[in-house]
Amino acid sequence: MADQSLDHWLARVESLHPRTIELGLERVRTVAERLSLALTPVVITVAGTNGKGSTCAMLESILLAAGYRVGLYTSPHLVHFNERARINGVAVSNEWLVERFEQVERARGDTPLTYFEFTTLAILLGFQHSPLDALILEVGLGGRLDAVNLIDADCAIVTSIDLDHMEYLGPTRDAIGFEKAHVYRAARPAICTDPVPPATLVDHANRIGADLWLFGRDFNYSGDRQQWAYGGRSLRRASLAYPALRGANQLLNASGVLAALESLRDRLPVSAQAIRQGFALVELPGRFQVLAGRPSIILDVAHNPHAAAHLASNLDNMGFFPETWAVFGAMRDKDLDRIIAALGERIDHWLLVDLPGPRAAPAALLAERVAAVRSGANAPVHTECFASPRQAMERAGAGASVDDRIVVFGSFLTVADILSARAEASPSRTA
Repeated sequence: MADQSLDHWLARVESLHPRTIELGLERVRTVAERLSLALTPVVITVAGTNGKGSTCAMLESILLAAGYRVGLYTSPHLVHFNERARINGVAVSNEWLVERFEQVERARGDTPLTYFEFTTLAILLGFQHSPLDALILEVGLGGRLDAVNLIDADCAIVTSIDLDHMEYLGPTRDAIGFEKAHVYRAARPAICTDPVPPATLVDHANRIGADLWLFGRDFNYSGDRQQWAYGGRSLRRASLAYPALRGANQLLNASGVLAALESLRDRLPVSAQAIRQGFALVELPGRFQVLAGRPSIILDVAHNPHAAAHLASNLDNMGFFPETWAVFGAMRDKDLDRIIAALGERIDHWLLVDLPGPRAAPAALLAERVAAVRSGANAPVHTECFASPRQAMERAGAGASVDDRIVVFGSFLTVADILSARAEASPSRTA
C-alpha cells in the first residue's frame, strides 16, 4: 500500500470505525504499545473549549523564535490535512504522513480505531522519529478520554471552559471542567487561564498533586492601548507589544502561554526578545482573521456561544460599518439559538449555508432559528439560504458596499470553504 496517496489513506482511515467519535484510551493505548510509542521532547498539552488554537500558535511562534526545534499537532484542519502536523513551522509532507499511516495500519491488526485516533497515532509516531526539543499537542475533544491524553505532558494548559460537546463531556461546566482537568499530571505544571475555573478542575488538580497555576492567583496581565505586561510567580515581562492575533481575549491566552513558559524555564529558557518576536509574528487562520481589501472580510471559526460572544465583542471594537453581512454555517448539535443571539443585533443580512456531512444543520433550519431568535428585533430580519459558503460569499460580495463588512463564521467547514475558494482563485506554492 506504499504507493497509495494521502487522499486514499484518509478515505480508508475514515471507514475503519463505524463511529466518528468514540472516546476512550484502551484501543489507542494498545496500538501505541505495539508501535513502542515514546516521546522525548518537552511536551506541552493544550485543552479547553476555546483559545486552544491561539495558545498553541503563540507557543510555537515563541519557541521557534527562541531557536528550538518544535513540533505542533492541532485539529481540525481548515484546507489541507497536513496542517495538523507542523515541524519547525512547516506542514509535513504527504509522504511523511503516508509512511506513518502504513506503520499504524500494520500495528493496528484487528483493533478498531476512529479517524482521530488513527491519525493522532500516526502523527505522534512521526514526531517520535523527528529531532525535536519541544512538542505542542492540542487536545481534540475534552481531555480525559481524548487520544492526545495518551501522552504524559510535562506542562498542560486548560484555556476556557464552557458548554460545548455536551453529549460527550456532560451538561455543565463542572462536568466539562472535570474532563479537561485530566490532561494535568502529578507534580507537573498545570496552567488554567479560565478566570473562573470550575471547582471540579481545581479539585482534581489538587487531588493528584499537580502544580496548579491559576489566572489571577499565580499569574496575571495588565495593559493599556500601547502595550501590556505579564506577572507570574517569579517573573515579570513588561513593555510587551500586543500579539499579532486579533481579539480582545488574546491577552488571556498570551498570559497562559507565558505562565507555561515560566513553569518550564529550567528546561526551555526563552529570552524577552524571543517572546516579543514570537508574539509579533504569530499567525492563525480563521481566528478573527481580517482579510485585506474592501469590503472588510472577517473569518472566525466561532462555533459555540462562548466563542460567538468573543466574536461579537471583537466586531464591536472594529468601529462603524454601515451594514454587516454574515455567512453562517454550523453543526445541528450546537446551541444555535445562543450563537445567533450573541451576534444577532450586529448582523443586517444573514446568508445561511448548507455544509457537508450528517451533523450539519441545513441552511433552512438555520434560517428558521434566526427568524425565531430575532423575532422581536426592531428591523426586519433578512435571511437567504445557499448550497455552500462560497455561493453565499458571492452573494455577499455582490450586495455589500465597499464600506460594509462580511463576517464568515461558524463551523471550521464554513471558513475552510472560503479559504479554499480563495486559494483556488490565487494558487500559490505551499511549504
